[in-house]
Parts: sequence; structure tokens; C-alpha cells
Amino acid sequence: MHDVREWTAALKRLLMRYREPVIVQTLRSATAATIAYVIALRLSPEPAPLTSPLTALLVVQVTFYATLTNGIRRVNSVVAGVLVAIAFSLLVGLTWWSLALLIVASLGVGHLVRVDEYVAEVAISAMLVLGVTTVGFTAWARIVETLIGAVVGMACNLLLPPPVWVDKAGESIEDLARRVRQLMLRMGEEAAGSVSWQLAAERLHEARRLDQHIAQVDASLRQAEDSLRLNPRVKEGLLHRVVLRTGLDTLEICTVVLRVLARSFTDLAKARGSEDLFPKETGATVEQLLSEIADAIVSFAVLVTADLSANAESAEGRLTAELHTAAGTRDRLAELFQDEVGKDWENWQLMGAVLTEVNRIIAELDTEHRTRRLLEELDRVSREQRARLPRMSRLRERLGVQENLWRNRTGFGERSP
Repeated sequence: MHDVREWTAALKRLLMRYREPVIVQTLRSATAATIAYVIALRLSPEPAPLTSPLTALLVVQVTFYATLTNGIRRVNSVVAGVLVAIAFSLLVGLTWWSLALLIVASLGVGHLVRVDEYVAEVAISAMLVLGVTTVGFTAWARIVETLIGAVVGMACNLLLPPPVWVDKAGESIEDLARRVRQLMLRMGEEAAGSVSWQLAAERLHEARRLDQHIAQVDASLRQAEDSLRLNPRVKEGLLHRVVLRTGLDTLEICTVVLRVLARSFTDLAKARGSEDLFPKETGATVEQLLSEIADAIVSFAVLVTADLSANAESAEGRLTAELHTAAGTRDRLAELFQDEVGKDWENWQLMGAVLTEVNRIIAELDTEHRTRRLLEELDRVSREQRARLPRMSRLRERLGVQENLWRNRTGFGERSP
């Protein structure tokens, strides 16, 4: 019985690891390369058509959008290289100086046809084709193998559909919010007592290091955005992209303001010397306010990553209540600061800065501000898509894909000002 439970637990862990990018990419790449090689053995005149599995390996990416775009660029690069090689073989043949000219010309053509990271592939294809005697035979074989690999790589995304990385991006956003919360809680606890300027400066360094986590979240979000593009399994992909992107933008602004707040605490600690950062009652209020704002930041992240409308409404209600409580605490802190300024006139600017910074975070998390931001961003992206793909936009309008889909789902449109 114990062995059965262990095997069951191991199987569950294996199934959960299936969605990890490394495992998904390894299985899909190996499958695509093998199938491409088997097909190329039958269709290509080459005895060992390794170009086909190589192309499949390069084409198959984690997302369907990346696979499609990489496949097109890969085929373009090979065809361009083959054409350059044929031209050189007819004009000058293979010498040391023609090889140098071939490489320069191939790289130039690669930039002209805009194959991006496959610019070097243009020169590689040209050198491989030019280096053999039967140029026409090898050129045709290389084009066929490349097409087989590209087609198999893109077909694998239809038969073995890549995962949608929205959940992973949501987890990274929530993790960032919790990191911000932990730092704000530590700053609040230290503000309630005596803190040295060295310790306050350490909190400032921690706030600056949050930029690294923002970069990681941005990379995860870009992967999620790619997985939503051209994915037949996803409905309202534009909504997901806009909600996640605007959510990360808000959290990034909050981390910037938190860094400024940490700097204000550091400057105030230097000015205070060995004294407490704030009087006892004021310090306790600062601690309470930062704790309430920290909880609101986590609730905001949950709201951004909520999948179902019911969860989104619950998260938005909780966020609204927490921001209302924080606003009341902020007003009480403003009164305490007003009394404190009369006793400590020299540091009134720093105390005013603290109040301004917490005000900015509360305003940035406000649900009405979020609604306006979502509407503005959705309108902007929609306008860009209509300008870039006018025919596709008209087709979507005919199929009834309108903004009320995301309004009905999230309820944001009903509360917009």
C-alpha cells in the first residue's frame, strides 16, 4: 500500500512537471526532429538529410506564434542562401576571394529579407551549396529538407499544442507582489522603532533589487503573450494580454514609488541620528499603513491574474475594501504629520515626501484608475491592430468579436466612469 502511494505521488509530480518549459520543449523538439528526418529520407535525394531535423529543431518553439514566425524566417533564409550560391557558382565559382564575397553578400541579403536571428543561416546555406560540384542537385535537396523540417515543426504545434503560459505569468506577477509586500512589512516594522540609517539603506538596496524580479516577470509575460497569439485554443487573447501587461505596469510603478519611499526613510534616519524614525504613535500608524498597502498590492495581483469573472469580482471587492481602509489610515497619518511638523520643522519635507509616496501607491492601485487604464490600453491596441491588419479587423467585426466580450466577462465596463 505504501509503495502504491509512492508511485501515485511520483506520477503526480511527473504530470505536474509536464508543463515545465524545458520538458515541453524537449519532448516536442525531439518528436518534430525525428518525424522530419523520417519524411526527408523518403523525399530528399540526399542519403542523410540532416538539414530537415535541424530545421525542425530550430523551428519548434514553446509557443505557436514563435514556431510560425521562426519557420517562415528559417525557410526564407535557406532559400535566399541557395539563390546567392547559385548566382556565385554561375559567375565566379569557389575561390578564397569569392568565398569572402559570398559571405558578405549572403549576410547583406539576410538583412534585406529580414530573417532576424537567421541571418547567419543565409551565409551557411550559401557556403554549403557552393562547396559541392552538383550545385543544382544540392540546392534543390537543401530547399526540400528545409521545407520538410519547417512544415513538420509547425504541424507539431497543431498535433502537440504548446501550453498557454498565462498561469505561469500570473504566478510570477503574484510572486513579485508578495516580494513587494514583504519589503513593505519590514520597512513598516522598522519605522515603528529606532532604525539606523545603515539598515534603512539596506532596505533601499532591496527595493532597487526588485528591478531584477520585474525583468524576470516581463520575460515570463512576453512568453505568455506569444502563447496567446494565433492560438486556436485561446479566446479573448487580447483581453488576457492587456490585463496582464497593465497589471505588471502598475506593479512596476509601485516598486519605483517604494524605492523612493525607502530613500525617504534613509534620509530621515540620517537626519534623526540615534532617535526613533518617528514618534511612537506616528510610527505605529506608518507601520499599519504600509501593512494595509502591502495587502492591497497582493490583492491587486490576484485581481490581475484571476481567470473567472466570479474570482475577479471577489478580488476586486477585497481590493476596494483594503484601499478604503488604507485611505483612512493615510488621513490619520496626515494629521499626525501635521502636528509633528510644528515640532520638527527641519524634516517637514521628508515627512511630506513619505505621505506623497504612499498616496501615489494608493492612487495607482485604485480600481477606477485601473478601469480607465484598461480601456485606454485596449483601445490603443485595437487601433494598432486595425491599422496593421485592416482585413482581419473587418473579419472580426463581422464575426461579432467586440469589446463587450471582455466587458461582460470582467464587469469593468459597467464601472467605468
